[in-house]
Amino acid sequence: MKSNVGGIDKIARIAVGAVLILLALTGTIGVWGWIGVVPLATGLFNFCPVWKLLGINTRKPNQ
Repeated sequence: MKSNVGGIDKIARIAVGAVLILLALTGTIGVWGWIGVVPLATGLFNFCPVWKLLGINTRKPNQ
């Protein structure tokens, strides 16, 4: 599993995931907020299977 998520992409995924989970926990957006686990996990693991399928890599070569 080669890393393909880096920089701003990683920060955005973690932030969006955390916000969605927080909103789900508070009942603001309901069960759908738990979808935030996906961007949170891809940001933390630095790997996105969808990016892999599409051939996208936001990680700089020296990271």
